[in-house]
Amino acid sequence: MATKTRDASPLPTTKSAQDTLLGHLARRVRILRAQRGMTRKQLAEQSGVSVPYLARVEGGEGNVSVALLHKLSVALNVPMQDFLSDAAAQNADLTMLVQFLKQQSPATLARLRQQLISTPGFSGMGHGDRIALIGLRGAGKSTLGALLAAQLDAPFVELDKLIEQEAGIAIGEVITLYGQTGMRRLERRCIERIIDTHPRVVLAPGGSIVAEAATYELLLRTFFTVWLKARPEVHFARVMAQNDARIATSALQREALEHIHRMLDARESLYQLTNATLDTSDLNVDEALQQLVAWTQPAAAIS
Repeated sequence: MATKTRDASPLPTTKSAQDTLLGHLARRVRILRAQRGMTRKQLAEQSGVSVPYLARVEGGEGNVSVALLHKLSVALNVPMQDFLSDAAAQNADLTMLVQFLKQQSPATLARLRQQLISTPGFSGMGHGDRIALIGLRGAGKSTLGALLAAQLDAPFVELDKLIEQEAGIAIGEVITLYGQTGMRRLERRCIERIIDTHPRVVLAPGGSIVAEAATYELLLRTFFTVWLKARPEVHFARVMAQNDARIATSALQREALEHIHRMLDARESLYQLTNATLDTSDLNVDEALQQLVAWTQPAAAIS
């Protein structure tokens, strides 16, 4: 009796499919790096992947290995599968919910998220008088945060300084010594402590906090959040006014402005999840503060 033989060789992978996969990976690495505000050199240093090779990966030309993906996942503090797919290991209920949500419009998703987090008992905590100002460096978080806290008679906390106190070293050294994973673990611990000990507080976290989904979700659920927005050129001008020696030359200034553009593009959809957005580009400090007070007084009246 004749028997059928099965070709055990793998199905061929076309060059087009390979290019598509590498292109997707390149976009994900660029976006994840920009969301965290990391330069290519910083990612190379923390991952152990050379700058030229990282440039090839981000250009969709790298012959990427599993070992290299692991290095990048550690340096960026994301699961390896996040580079290749948005899907994660899920139970049946979560799978069905994800499929349902994928079919909804952006407006419906925003409404559903707000309804869910405002459901009594969902978080076990309310916004109370906790207010968080989100945004890039130069948005006015420190200046407006301190003034708003004074208006509300509440403490003002800059998260990076709290992390430095917790670690006993400068924030840059925290990242150098412990990487993104250690830094984000400290960041989460400090926010949880603030929630436990400060029913009333104005918080200014680092701009990259939006890249850490679990921590950002906690912040959105337990704080009244405001995105302090500004045009890239305004952000840059404000940083320049601080006499930052890291961008003292014209070449570095061009690179810094491009970096701001990339971060804003990568984070915009995340910043838009806040309760309110305040464009400070054309406002003076008093005008911006007046708007913040108007928004936060109803939240302050809850307690």
